[in-house]
Amino acid sequence: MNKFLLIPALALLAQSVSAQTFQLNEAGYFNAGGTDVMAFSDFYPEGHQGGVCVIMNGHRIATNGDIRLEATPGQWQSVPKQLNRQVADGRITTTLCYPDSSRHLTGFNPMVYPNWQVNYTVTVEPQGTGILVTVDLDTPVPDFLLGKAGFNLEFFPGELFGKPWLMDQQSGLYPQQPNAPLLQLPTNRSHDGDFFAGRGQKADLAQLDGEGYSPLRADDIIAEPYAVGHKFTSRPDDPSQKLTVESYTGDLKLYDGRMNHNNGWFVLRSEIAPGATKGAVRWLITPSVDKEWRYQPVIQTSQVGYLPQQPKRVIIETDLRENEVGDVQLVRIDADGETIVRTSTPAVWGQFLRYRYLIADFSDFTDLGLYLVRYGNSRSSVFRIDDNIYERGVWQPVIEYFLPVQMCHMRVAEKYRVWHDACHLDDALMASVGNHIDGYDQSPGLSKYEAGAIVPGVNVGGWHDAGDFDLRVESQAGEAYILALAYEQFHPEIDVTSIDQQRHRVEIHEPDGRNDILQQVENGALTVVRSYQALGRLYRGIICNSLRQYAMLGDAAAMTDGILGNSDDRWIFTEDNPMRAISTAAQLAGAARALRGFNDPLSKECLDIATTLYSQSKLEGRMAGLKLQAAVELYLTTGEQAYLDFILDQQELIVSNISRCSWFTARVAKQLEAKKDKRSKAFVKAFRNALGADKEQLDKQAAETPYGVPYRPSIWGAGWDIQRFGFEYYFLAEAYPEIFPKGIIYDALNFVLGCHPGLNNASFASGVGAQSATVAYGLNRADWSYIPGGVVSGTALIRPDFPELLTFPFLWQQVEYVLGGGSSHYMFLVLAANKQF
Repeated sequence: MNKFLLIPALALLAQSVSAQTFQLNEAGYFNAGGTDVMAFSDFYPEGHQGGVCVIMNGHRIATNGDIRLEATPGQWQSVPKQLNRQVADGRITTTLCYPDSSRHLTGFNPMVYPNWQVNYTVTVEPQGTGILVTVDLDTPVPDFLLGKAGFNLEFFPGELFGKPWLMDQQSGLYPQQPNAPLLQLPTNRSHDGDFFAGRGQKADLAQLDGEGYSPLRADDIIAEPYAVGHKFTSRPDDPSQKLTVESYTGDLKLYDGRMNHNNGWFVLRSEIAPGATKGAVRWLITPSVDKEWRYQPVIQTSQVGYLPQQPKRVIIETDLRENEVGDVQLVRIDADGETIVRTSTPAVWGQFLRYRYLIADFSDFTDLGLYLVRYGNSRSSVFRIDDNIYERGVWQPVIEYFLPVQMCHMRVAEKYRVWHDACHLDDALMASVGNHIDGYDQSPGLSKYEAGAIVPGVNVGGWHDAGDFDLRVESQAGEAYILALAYEQFHPEIDVTSIDQQRHRVEIHEPDGRNDILQQVENGALTVVRSYQALGRLYRGIICNSLRQYAMLGDAAAMTDGILGNSDDRWIFTEDNPMRAISTAAQLAGAARALRGFNDPLSKECLDIATTLYSQSKLEGRMAGLKLQAAVELYLTTGEQAYLDFILDQQELIVSNISRCSWFTARVAKQLEAKKDKRSKAFVKAFRNALGADKEQLDKQAAETPYGVPYRPSIWGAGWDIQRFGFEYYFLAEAYPEIFPKGIIYDALNFVLGCHPGLNNASFASGVGAQSATVAYGLNRADWSYIPGGVVSGTALIRPDFPELLTFPFLWQQVEYVLGGGSSHYMFLVLAANKQF
């Protein structure tokens, strides 16, 4: 735009940003025009989702407004426990406390709380054209936390780099990287509290800390604040993102949270004064309000395209206040330009989350070519309609890039590039008893090895999972299982990688004459089988022994020195988990089938372990349903009558829990149709009759959203759940196409490929489609990069109603890769869609 035209344009926008009082809406947050202020609707502050949150004109600007005990806390620092939230009399009042004893030195990821017990309230209410935030404490801040305890508000850095801020008469630009000078402070860790409640096992704090820098002790050296003052304005240059904070109770300080934590945000805070209790913090937050703002329609299509005969439902996401429905145009693109080939009026689906949805159905349009969709001034990405859209660069990158790159105990090279050097060849030492990190917990009496002893023969196979570097049994066995079923169902031929397990070398784009999918099944089976043989039982997994190692970014080979038997070696864990053991039995049985004729000795080892785990299982009653999937896979692998008898014995349980077990039981039920004995015929009839209730439930879930699939995110984005939903549905549609039409498979795939809620409709599959997630939480996240074929967690929900997929590599709940289905379920869906069964 001409710079002389830009000034009046900004002036017009500023005129529409006028005084407007915030009002509580039915969703339980404050709204004025295009600006929303939420208060404690969310529950994940360690992932930048919680506290006071400001959304402006469709973008989350600031979040996590709450009392914190460090200037720039990371995911490992203590978080408060929310006790109560009330919406009444035009305000939101939330009661919280420190500590949360259920997380002190225990839990999935243990935290360390300093020795301060406090209850406090945060009251959020309109004042003038802004929002007043008031914090009341029931006890003053102790001396050792003065200068530490304060009210923090975090600003999303991804859209701020190079943009301006003001603090009183000072000014600055948000930097691309955190910058010195440094500030040294006394650490809270000199005053650890004694709040362990005795539930579960206690973490070894000294072990987690390790030596040198520790993410658990990240408050002693931080960046000095960029500015100190009383009135702060972010983005004074842009009325659509301008936000002002004024403190009535103390200085405001602007910090850079990335100095100690790569996933940190910019932090505005004020410290709590000595002796302060009532009104300890009083802030006036004044975001700009554009009373005329309307959400511009977002056209959501597959970023890859469509087969000619495939359903082609285009979703149009519009402002909830829009009542008019315009025409939608399907536009062909060729060498001569654009041509409108279809104009239609979309159907109104209705409200979902905070938006109004329209659906345009072009399923009957089958002409091959390049297309886009227009609605008003909005345009979709360019997509193809063709018979070969899934034949190259769609499912293949999962096998071509992602899984090879994730392989552990390997040097992974791709021509000039080395993705990572040979890593973790010094696996592993027996874990010490106690609670660890990331869900690892070693109980006493579950290993023949003493803590710290070398467990031989486990430095083979497996994949890093996946933003992290650990190998957990459900991810390893689960990934091998899904790949085995994909090969069994579709028999895809692909050989573009050389894998040498003996020499620990992988060469991408160097074929070796062996099917790459089967080599990956082999890789997953190896780690599970060899660990079982070494331990005499299943492992829980293998993970680094300190938090400093866990938080490492960079080459996986840099985590340890490769010399077995010293203090940097990873630990191997065992567990007593009957449910995980029986699910692993099912997965190994499935892998055994795929490995027959490819690696017969390993196939036999998988089957032997699966049958042993099955025979050891004591699950009874309703819990016997968990054993059913193992019986199904073992029967399909061996054909032995004992497994079929168990399946037939569970007829009543299957029928009453049809929605949980129909997908894997369908394959056996279909086989039994050829049998003539009364028992089999009765089972087949009962199973088929029960499928009506299953179909009704699946249809109900599909109808929850305009996307034809259920969107129910908890913390992580729902993409992986939706992939699994489509994966399981495939087996029903394959066995009973007259009951289960194939449309849901395409809907699930299209959700992953771009047809999902929110502004960002990139494909979750990195490197796949016109636009995709090319900034992701993988091993190269520090470089703001991606791994082709990795599939991110996807669009998350900022509660109560804001779907979000940010371009930011450190939000694991939106852009992390995982093993155990994250990419393999996606690959399976593409192969299923391409099958056109």
